[in-house]
Amino acid sequence: MITLRKAKEEDLEIIRDIAAATWPSTYLDIIGQAQIDYMLDKMYSQGELLKQLMDGHIFLIAEEGENQFGFAGYSIIDHEERIYKLHKLYVLPSAHGKGIGKILINEVFNQVKNAGGSALQLNVNKHNKAKDFYLKGGFTIKESVKLDIGEGYFMDDYIMEYKF
Repeated sequence: MITLRKAKEEDLEIIRDIAAATWPSTYLDIIGQAQIDYMLDKMYSQGELLKQLMDGHIFLIAEEGENQFGFAGYSIIDHEERIYKLHKLYVLPSAHGKGIGKILINEVFNQVKNAGGSALQLNVNKHNKAKDFYLKGGFTIKESVKLDIGEGYFMDDYIMEYKF
């Protein structure tokens, strides 16, 4: 049975490992290995994840027994409008199709709703099939963005939103 728990500082290595195992199969055909390496280093270094944790990001880890299969990370981005952002949601390729992504997103929905959130936003690469997962889950495409992330790399994303 899959259970979720809130990650602590000692769990950051698990988050890094799942991201490193998930990103190549998710993004290789979309952005290439060089950009994957750059983004993993930039967004998933121990220091960056610790900073996110200290800044109030909540990470949830999906596990069964001793095995971790995925994680989600979110935080509030607009206190006045009560808008939250899902920054990360990844499930190991070997665990796809088992409903783990759905379990994670549903728990994020519950926590954001219980915290009084008005909306949950996320960025998804325009060519990532996860876009369909979010559309099926009730998200709508709010806008299209092209974000310069340095070193000549860009994120060509949709900003999607789920309203509560």
